[in-house]
Amino acid sequence: MTDALVMAFEPESVSVALDNLLPVRQVSAAARSSRKFRQIAASVREIGIAQPPIVARHKSLTGKYLLLDGHFRVEILKDLGIDRVTCLVSTDDEAFTYNKQVNRLAAVQEHRMILKLIERGVSEARIASALDVNVNNIRMKRDLLQGICPEAAELLQDKQCPFNTFQQLKKLKPARQVEVAELMIAMNNYSVPYATALVEATPPELLVSGRKTKPSDTVSREQIERMEREMASLQRGIKRVEGTFGPDHLHLVLAVGYVRSLLSNTAITRYCRVTEVLTLWPEARKHRFLGRLWPVSLWLFRW
Repeated sequence: MTDALVMAFEPESVSVALDNLLPVRQVSAAARSSRKFRQIAASVREIGIAQPPIVARHKSLTGKYLLLDGHFRVEILKDLGIDRVTCLVSTDDEAFTYNKQVNRLAAVQEHRMILKLIERGVSEARIASALDVNVNNIRMKRDLLQGICPEAAELLQDKQCPFNTFQQLKKLKPARQVEVAELMIAMNNYSVPYATALVEATPPELLVSGRKTKPSDTVSREQIERMEREMASLQRGIKRVEGTFGPDHLHLVLAVGYVRSLLSNTAITRYCRVTEVLTLWPEARKHRFLGRLWPVSLWLFRW
């Protein structure tokens, strides 16, 4: 019978005085001067606390709470002269999950969030102010997927893909965009240099009309053609591997289990030992001392 699921948080949030929060780590001076701290401070000033801090009730001090996540937000509230904050109360006092297991927003997800805010009437200037970035940065992220086909955008929607990688993809036609996106996913490489190399290796007929890659001073036409051939061969190889990976992995798991069961069999293990002894017998006879001990070893291994 499976154990019942336990709620990770208490069903109701609580309003806690900042003096009753016990941080599990200190915010250093270097952290306070970091860009991340400044961005969070700008967001809190502009729109308030969007994500409540996470706390756990202290086991021995009534009314006190361990601050598990939200140290920057609490410090910023203190700087702003605010003395209370609404918190989520965790039923466990571990802080690893909140500080280490963090899912960063992908570029496509950030783009879609910005579009939703604009649709709801939030100005680009206010978004930029809340994120402590230049308004032009918001506009570039707003237009991130202009020139990107829906299929390629779907493939990269949860990948940590830099903005300039999308700029390289815009030089390609839709079919080639999908191919390049699949290659980047297969190689787990979304860097700008890799995307640039894939664009350089793209035949002219797969480039966007009127947009040609700049001639390189260090790469000759012959090298580019060779790169195109190798890239095509790599793509075919990846497709073959994708088609057989599942069955091959299943066969390997079954084979490992079968071999493990054989090696755990006492009779088979004894047989392998005796076989090894008999294989070494011709060489052992050449040595006077080992030759005398060999009959004894055979008698022992039979057990």
